[in-house]
Amino acid sequence: MDLTLKKMKKYCFYKIICFLLLIGSGFSCTSDLNFDQANDLKLTPVYEANFSYFDVPAKSFVSDTGMEIPWAGDEYDFDVFRDKYLNSYLRKVDFYFEINNTINRPFSLNIVLLDANNRALTTIKKGVPAYSGTATIVTSTEIFENNRLELLKKTVKMGFLITIGSGSALNANSTGNLVLRSSATVYLEI
Repeated sequence: MDLTLKKMKKYCFYKIICFLLLIGSGFSCTSDLNFDQANDLKLTPVYEANFSYFDVPAKSFVSDTGMEIPWAGDEYDFDVFRDKYLNSYLRKVDFYFEINNTINRPFSLNIVLLDANNRALTTIKKGVPAYSGTATIVTSTEIFENNRLELLKKTVKMGFLITIGSGSALNANSTGNLVLRSSATVYLEI
């Protein structure tokens, strides 16, 4: 009989605990919800991507007739910012450049941002010293925000103009390369 009484007490105790938990869960702390906070939400994603790359050997500055060519250039379509939604969320763009010269001549690199009418919006100028047996790597970051960012948004073409500086003559057997690597970091605010 003691065992049955203990079981009954235990059963009643569990029943009371369950009842109290059930009643307690019906009461909770609440506050008024403020859905206007969603209007204050700002997402700020950051994207990184390769931007441009070229590798120009020294012999590219020599014509088929053996004459030195003082400059080289090319132009590329650049319509990244044509999307109106991207433009409205765009807050800042950083271009990172790394130029490695293993040619024994200095160079000037001009990166020209062009609008739809082929007018230059801005020019990024980089001087590259001649190779002298040790690494000649030039690095820099160009930051586009505010007014400069508005120019970047209008860019539809990008031109690269490489001008060779004075020094010993290049020929078809000249060694070395001029290598550009660059990347872009894009900051958005949604």
